[in-house]
Amino acid sequence: MTAVEQVRRDAGVGDYRLSHLDALEAESAHVLREVVGEFERPVILFSGGKDSIVMLHLALKAFAPARPPFALLHVDTGHNFPEVLAYRDRVVAEHGLTLHVALVQDFLDRGQLTERPDGTRNPLQTVPLLDAITRNRFDAVLGGGRRDEEKARAKERIFSLRDAFGGWDPRRQRPELWSLYNGRHAAGEHVRVFPLSNWTELDVWQYVEREDVALPEIYYAHTREVFRRDGMWLTAGEWGGPRADEPVEHRRVRYRTVGDMSCTGAVDSDAATVAEVVAEVAASRLTERGATRADDKLSEAAMEDRKREGYF
Repeated sequence: MTAVEQVRRDAGVGDYRLSHLDALEAESAHVLREVVGEFERPVILFSGGKDSIVMLHLALKAFAPARPPFALLHVDTGHNFPEVLAYRDRVVAEHGLTLHVALVQDFLDRGQLTERPDGTRNPLQTVPLLDAITRNRFDAVLGGGRRDEEKARAKERIFSLRDAFGGWDPRRQRPELWSLYNGRHAAGEHVRVFPLSNWTELDVWQYVEREDVALPEIYYAHTREVFRRDGMWLTAGEWGGPRADEPVEHRRVRYRTVGDMSCTGAVDSDAATVAEVVAEVAASRLTERGATRADDKLSEAAMEDRKREGYF
């Protein structure tokens, strides 16, 4: 023990070093407050998935006892999990939040979008998203993207400038030294903000455990009717599955990530509690999107191509 440590112990001074979760929480809260200080009409992109739920939880803490100064925006593909939509509506009602919903189906009905042959609507979210941003004049859109999820997301800054068409240009990335964030943008442009950029999937689950954050039940092991397609267990639905050669099975599964039912796969699991999920994630060697998201497997650059067009 050093002399300084001895003095601190004798004086009854505690150890004030932050845990890694405390440090991540503090960074994210700082980002959220910076957004409120720099932008006029920020909004949280809220899907009812664990990352957007944690981001909302952080906002509730960062601005307590006041209500978070953010509305919520959900791009609804029409193929969402019912459990997630029910959770979304409960959270909005519980905290008295404003929810904007952009429906992919509306754009299909008007002929502005065309249904894909594979039934997947995740790639169709870009147009409704950009329409909602423009119509509501949102100048900062906060999302739960993390750098550990996918290589295109690893390239993006915490404050990510988007042009007047919602497109992302990696060459326009701004330096973020000393936790200084530049939200300057021209008329018609907006900024995407990622407060959880430096978190990992394991960090998120450890934080959920520590903070006792409620999540939709599909994140935990349950018995479900699923069928196998392209190496993933998918849930049957109006989007086009299963085919005649895809038998339905009852399996004990859970979801690591939540998106369109047509491209979000479940994983075999017996992890029915947060502690069990933490242990399972810690042992996994596959990222959640790499293991369970078919839309990211369309090409090597699938996510980056969509981000350049305006996708989150």
